[in-house]
Order: sequence, then structure tokens, then C-alpha cells
Amino acid sequence: MTDVQFNSIIKYFDKINIKETEPTTKHINKYIFDRDLSIVINELVILILNKINEGINGNNGKIIKKYVINHISNNKIILQEFYTYLLNNQNNSNSIYLLGYFNYYGIGTDLDKQKAIELYKKASELENKVAQLNLTEIYISMTNVESDRNLAFKLSKKLAEKECASGMNNLGLCYENGIGVDINELKAFELYQKAADLENSNGMNNLGWCYKFGIGTDIDLQKSFELFKKSADLSNIYGISSLADCYYNGVGTDINKQKSFELYLIAANLKNNYAQYFVAEMYETGNGINKDMDQAIYWYKKSAKQGNQYAQDKLSELLEE
Repeated sequence: MTDVQFNSIIKYFDKINIKETEPTTKHINKYIFDRDLSIVINELVILILNKINEGINGNNGKIIKKYVINHISNNKIILQEFYTYLLNNQNNSNSIYLLGYFNYYGIGTDLDKQKAIELYKKASELENKVAQLNLTEIYISMTNVESDRNLAFKLSKKLAEKECASGMNNLGLCYENGIGVDINELKAFELYQKAADLENSNGMNNLGWCYKFGIGTDIDLQKSFELFKKSADLSNIYGISSLADCYYNGVGTDINKQKSFELYLIAANLKNNYAQYFVAEMYETGNGINKDMDQAIYWYKKSAKQGNQYAQDKLSELLEE
């Protein structure tokens, strides 16, 4: 990764650091009508779908959430009033889905993930593609319930058949991890390849892991590095962290601990718990950077809070000492 590309990643995330408080009540009353709000609803659903298909759905969806809030702000709409409109106009799958999305991320209302999932299910049954994607990702990452896992596979298969890039990537995850289907690493590899060919940065990252560990293909560390780099250049959080691993361990490239730390730190600041753990470890050991135990504990706490077991164990050990 060149310095220009590295700087562009930082600028990219700075650019989407959106303020949410600019609109005023008079804007929506004076300028926004039902037809306009219906258009905004459709625009937001298309925006979310496009970003998911690009692979911009890391950091637990908070990056896309900023795009959503920015779009609403640019249309001079107050979040709470827009939420009320959604609540009172549940007349199509897009408005049903978006009400679920607002509940899932606490936009204009209190966070209510259970209500959100029910709305996603309702929109999904109406063949809403982005609701199906969100529901799939929830069930892939957050449940061990067999019926949910079976639904994740079924929806992913349906979306992949419609040439949906993120659906292909999710179906690859199902085949790789045995979610609703028997494990088939070759199918997983093929699906990640198709998703990557459609410029899905998550697919690129997962394909990189296939080449790194020989999942459904032969090990090729150079290809692995190139795919991680391409994913990172598209500002994918997981790709950035994977590329940091390559520089740390010399996978497909020369060892460069300083560049590795810089990349881990970008991903850590974007709340990737894996990257937070390695930033903490590098501060603890002084491996490639100046040793700083206060920073080490700070980042172990960040990672542990997000459920990273290694960070939790390490933090307990350090605090006891």
C-alpha cells in the first residue's frame, strides 16, 4: 500500500464523520411532502443496498449508518420526524425495512433490535433484497438456532442466484462454516471469487484468507496479499486488518512492523476488536513501536469490551500484576 493509498483511507473515514444536528423542524414542514419522503425512503434503501454490495458494512454497520444520517441531513429532514413518518406509512417493503433499520441502529428512536428483526422478516417475505441481506448477516453472526441458520442459507442462496454480490459472499460464509448446509470449501472459494469479481471488498478479503490457508484452493501467499491490499484500498475494515497481518508476519510481502501498526490502528479506531487486540499487544511488547503499558491496557479494554476473549484474558492478567 502506497502512502497515497494509506492517506486516502484515513481521509475516507474522516469524510463520513457526520454531524446529526443540523436540520430544524421548519425544513420538513415547509419543504418536504409525502411524495418527497417516499423518494427519500427509496433512495436510502438503494444507498444501503449499494454500500452492502460494495462491502462497506464493517464496524457493526455503523459506517453505512453514517451515510444514511448524512443523506437525511442533506435533505433537511429531522430524524425523529422522519421516523414518525415511517411509523405511520408502512405501506410497502422499503418503508417496512427502513423502519426496522431505524430500530436496529437507534435512528430517531430507541434501539430495539428485536422489533427490527421482526420488521426485517416482514420485508424479507415481501422479497425486499436489502432486508434479506441484513437478516442473513444477523443470523450468520449472531445465532446458533438451527432454523435461523437454515434461513440464512436459504436467503443467501436466493440472493446469490440474483447475482447479488453480498449474497454470494454470505453464501460462501455458509458453505465455509456449515451454516444451514454441509461444509464445502470449494463452493465457498468459488462464491468468494464471484463476489470479489463483482468488486465486493468482503469477498476479496475472504478470498484472500482462502489463498492464505488453502481453503478450497492451493495456498498462494502472494495472491492472498494482493487481495487483502485490494480490499484495504477499498477501505474495507477487515481488509485493512488482514493487510496489517501480512506486514506483521511477512505474508506475501516483507515484514514491516511500522506499517502493520499503522494499519492495525486504523482498523482499531474503527472498532475492529481483532485489530484493537494487536495494537494493545504491540504497545505492550514494544514490537515495532515504543512500549506504552497505558496504551496497551487502553486497547485491551476496548477489545475486551467487544467480547474478544484473548483481550479479556490478557487484561485480567495485566490488572492482576
